[in-house]
Amino acid sequence: MKWLSLACVFLAGCGRYADFTLPQLPGGPRPVYIFAEDPSPVIANGNFTDVLNPSVVRAAGGLVNLYSVFDGRTWHTALATSSDGSRWQPQGIVLSPQPSTWEGSYIAANGSALFEESRYWYWYQAGPRQEPRLGLAVSSDGRTWRKQPAPVVEGGPYMSWDERGVADPYVIRFGGNLYMYYTGLDRARPPHQRIGIARSTDGIYWKKLRSGPVLDFGNEANLGEPAVWSSSGHYWMLVTVRNRDETRYLELADSTDGVHWTPLRQAFRPRSAWDSEVLCDPSVLEENGRVEVWFGGGDRPSPDENLHGQIGHGRLIQKSY
Repeated sequence: MKWLSLACVFLAGCGRYADFTLPQLPGGPRPVYIFAEDPSPVIANGNFTDVLNPSVVRAAGGLVNLYSVFDGRTWHTALATSSDGSRWQPQGIVLSPQPSTWEGSYIAANGSALFEESRYWYWYQAGPRQEPRLGLAVSSDGRTWRKQPAPVVEGGPYMSWDERGVADPYVIRFGGNLYMYYTGLDRARPPHQRIGIARSTDGIYWKKLRSGPVLDFGNEANLGEPAVWSSSGHYWMLVTVRNRDETRYLELADSTDGVHWTPLRQAFRPRSAWDSEVLCDPSVLEENGRVEVWFGGGDRPSPDENLHGQIGHGRLIQKSY
C-alpha cells in the first residue's frame, strides 16, 4: 500500500461505484456452528461507561485489540495486547477525535484493524453523530497514529440506502484487493440500517458496489457491525441484528462470492448476565480451523452507549452429529 495525494483522498467521498464480487469459492455442504461463549467478559469496562467494538489482529508479538471506550461524552479507541485472546493487558487510549477537523468531538472508534507490511491499518468511524463517516489511520507500533486528513468513505447520494452515513467498517484482504463491509444508514427517521461493501487496492480510495446493500432484513430489524471471514468453501458473516427495543443478537450468513448472502437464521443470543440484553460488535480470527470471536455485550438495551458495555470472547464450533 502507499499514500496517495490529497486530491485522491477527497475524491474517495465522491460516490464512485463499481460492479465486483470477491473471488469465487467452491461452496459445498455448510457446517452447522454452535457459539460457545466464555462466561465472563475478557475486558471489563472499569473506569469507562462502556467498552465495545473489539478489532483483534495477530501481529508480531501476539494478539492486538483495538477497541472502543466511552468516557461518558466521547468514544475513543484503546489498545490491549494478549498472548491467548482471553487474558488482555489494556494499554490505554491511542486514538481520539479531533474537534477542529471533519471528525468532530463525538467519536473516533468503532473501527477495523489490519496488520500488514509491519504496520497497523485502522479504519474508524468519526464525524457528526447523526451522519457518520469513515477515516483511516496508520501506525507502526499501535500507539502513535498518522491519520488521513479527510474521510475515505462517506455517505451516498440523495435518496440512496446509505445517504445519511456509513459506520462500523470491517476490512478484509483477498488477493490484491481490500474489501470493506460496512453499515449504511438511510434518510428515514430513525434511519434503516443495511450492510454494504466497497473495494480498494490501497485502503484510501474505495469504490462501493453499484447494486447497493448486500444484506438487508427489511422491516424485520436493523443490521450492523458485520464481521467476515472464509472457511470450508464459504464466506461467512456474523452480523448484529438490532431489534426495535434495542436488544441485539448475532446472526450468521454465508456466501460463495462475498456479495450474494444467505441468512442462515441461526441466531446466537446472550447467555450470561453481563450481556443479557445486547450481543454485538463481532471480530473474528480464523486460524487452523478455529474460529475465535470477540464481541461487545451489555445488560442495558440502549441505542449507542450506556449499555454497561464490556468485551467478551467465544468461538464458533462445528456441530457434530
